[in-house]
Amino acid sequence: MESAINDRFMNPNVPDEIAGSIRPKTLSDFIGHESLKQNLSVFISGARARGEPMDHVLLYGPPGLGKTTLAHIVANELGANFRATSAPMLTKQGDLAAILTALEPMDVLFIDEIHRLPTAIEEVLYSAMEDFKLDIMLGEGPSAKSVRIDLPPFTLVGATTRTGLLSNPLRDRFGIDLRLSFYSPADLAKIIRRSSGILGTEIDEGGALLLAKSSRGTPRIANRLLKRARDFAAATGNSIITENVVRTTLEQLHIDSDGLDQVDREYINAIIMHYAGGPVGIDNLAAALSEPADTIEDVIEPYLMQLGLIQRTPRGRIVTDAGYKHMGLEK
Repeated sequence: MESAINDRFMNPNVPDEIAGSIRPKTLSDFIGHESLKQNLSVFISGARARGEPMDHVLLYGPPGLGKTTLAHIVANELGANFRATSAPMLTKQGDLAAILTALEPMDVLFIDEIHRLPTAIEEVLYSAMEDFKLDIMLGEGPSAKSVRIDLPPFTLVGATTRTGLLSNPLRDRFGIDLRLSFYSPADLAKIIRRSSGILGTEIDEGGALLLAKSSRGTPRIANRLLKRARDFAAATGNSIITENVVRTTLEQLHIDSDGLDQVDREYINAIIMHYAGGPVGIDNLAAALSEPADTIEDVIEPYLMQLGLIQRTPRGRIVTDAGYKHMGLEK
């Protein structure tokens, strides 16, 4: 039974295209975020020199920027086993207890979407993170008793897109706090060229830069668009992904030169056409777009705000002058 639970909640091989994929395996292969990498390298070197687990790490930022990749890199650089799970999969204290008790000394445990941990399970983590102890209750009612179990020293890496939903007690227990931000087109172009080499295809400079500018500052999107451009290149008999091939790919996928897709334009258009440019609340927008509110807040809005096309105000979302201009409309 314990083995089955462990298999369900903790997979050291996490598919997500890790093995033999385009994900970098070391800090030197990870492109961008130079300051973050330098600091992380110091923390890893210090932990290895002392023969101790590294402090617990909180990685946060919009989706697709490399939080999972960095968690794997931390494990690789520490020479440790990598164990992974996701907060929504942990529904009761026994789920987390099964994972923690199966850890080996110096393991790296990765919990994705850690802001979604239920309160009761989050509280189990407190003593595990601070003292490497597991406090659990056995039984129910008057006969229930508390049992403390020693855990091997480990490093917890938590990833979240919404730090505001983390409780202060949990956040305070992370000794290392790292924020990932959107990438520059130059860094994305480097990532695209690196990925194209691994995928066994060739892309010219113009194609790589155009693809980078249309990738919303996000490596995950850049790599996805690269694969689609590879498909269009093959379909048209091109051995190289040229700028023209990329342009055709973006047109076919309805992605403009700033990286906005159909959903982004529908979002901006909904505020302009239905709410006179705003302000409008997130719940109304979610209903108008038939999209969950958290998807709008985590996936759609961050990049639009970075471009200055929308603003979040205390009264709701509004479209800026730049947003009107992007849509070809007058305010």
